[in-house]
Amino acid sequence: MIDLRPYASLGGANHGWLDAKHHFSFANYYDPARTHWGNLRVWNDDTIAPQTGFPPHPHRDMEIITYVREGAITHQDNLGNLGRTEAGDVQVMSAGTGITHSEYNKEDITTRIFQIWIQPTRSGEKPGWGARPFPKGDRAGQFVVLASGFAEDGDALPIRTDARVVGATLKAGETAEYPLGMDRRGYLVPATGAIELNGLRVNARDGAAIRDEAVLRVTAIEDSEIVLVDAA
Repeated sequence: MIDLRPYASLGGANHGWLDAKHHFSFANYYDPARTHWGNLRVWNDDTIAPQTGFPPHPHRDMEIITYVREGAITHQDNLGNLGRTEAGDVQVMSAGTGITHSEYNKEDITTRIFQIWIQPTRSGEKPGWGARPFPKGDRAGQFVVLASGFAEDGDALPIRTDARVVGATLKAGETAEYPLGMDRRGYLVPATGAIELNGLRVNARDGAAIRDEAVLRVTAIEDSEIVLVDAA
């Protein structure tokens, strides 16, 4: 079963400096049919104006993954972490018992990100932050694990939950498969391009909520960049 959620159907708000679209209920947007998907709680599609951003604010008990699509985001927190994550790269913040951080677009161009929140399956641990580059060449024609709560995914950024965040870049006409499993839930969004997912067209920034599908077969209709959460 695949529930297509077109970009035009998403909730959101335009704050001027921030144009935010919400795949799930968030802030002032509430849809009882879109509160979560398994342990995936938030998927925000944020466009952040140059030299603006989110001032310091707290989080706890949440795994927060930021996938930078264009531009760059600069993170700073009360643990002393300071880092700039640019397009194609990923950062993970494990809020744990509590963390305060800021995120700013300090660039002279617009920054576009996906911010993904996944509920942790381990609690009571110290907060943490990490980032790493994932060159798109490594994802050419295949899915690559970007962040994972599974020990066997040693190259991925660690998260404290029963989930994976994976990405792929496909040229038009290329096909890649991902073994989701019948007992798992997936949520897939093309950052760019357009794809066919198990026979269903999914355009850029549309969401596809997936369950009861053993294998995901993705064929690029256009050159496409894809992000998928494999959730419990």
